Amino acid sequence: MTAPSTGSLRVNGATLHYEVRGRGPLLLLVPGGAGGAASFDGIADGLAADHTVATYDPRGMSGSTLDDPAAEQRVAEHADDALRLLDLLSPDAPARVFGASSGAIAALHLLTTSPDRVERLVAHEPPLVEVLPDAPEHRALLARVQETFQTEGLMPAMAVFAAGLRGDGDTAGPEAGVELPPQAAARAERTMANLPYFLGRIVPGFMSYAPDIRRLEALSDRLVLAGGRDSVGELPYRPAALLAERLGTELLHFPGGHTGSTTHPAGFGELLRKAFRA
Repeated sequence: MTAPSTGSLRVNGATLHYEVRGRGPLLLLVPGGAGGAASFDGIADGLAADHTVATYDPRGMSGSTLDDPAAEQRVAEHADDALRLLDLLSPDAPARVFGASSGAIAALHLLTTSPDRVERLVAHEPPLVEVLPDAPEHRALLARVQETFQTEGLMPAMAVFAAGLRGDGDTAGPEAGVELPPQAAARAERTMANLPYFLGRIVPGFMSYAPDIRRLEALSDRLVLAGGRDSVGELPYRPAALLAERLGTELLHFPGGHTGSTTHPAGFGELLRKAFRA
């Protein structure tokens, strides 16, 4: 793995830690869940063969600190953070953007509000439950998750959340049984440290977000919606599939499930490169 150069960027209410490697057009990778820049270690080097790859810790995660640790987290502010990074690293040209999970929600907002800064966006399984016909059921799930978090603690709440995402009642972790590469396993402690913030702040703010679908329709020529081959039918997959149908575009299927960039990095990274060459 090539060691990236690192930097910090002061934004409204936070200081972002970011990493850059490679040369070529800028590709900004927007992490989701409890992951940060390190969640893309498995794919960043390969992408850096023909891109300047920028990764970062979202505000409040890992090395990106909040001025007010109790601040409410909003999609628009996270999208503005991504915009500030684009302005810093690619001030004269639009960039390519990949967003995963909650990071894909922030990236979609970035596309709708600053389309001149985005050449193409690949959005992998944004959990936009508000676009689904059964959205009220998922609002109830999120309320149960928060109640469980407050009354029973983090891990019981994560079990309820994970089971709800799969819709099967199984409380095993996502993609259970997949042996993670050593680098991914080494990140587990950092991810665990981010989980309370993710569950308590990111999940409520992001999974209640409703995208501007008409705006996305107008920008569909620069948007690729994607899902995992192993997560067909699961909750985060369904909004991507529904939006692709609504926009009249093909849903791109990546190897693995919701965390395919970690569990299947080689195939995932190569398909992502192809998506930006198309």
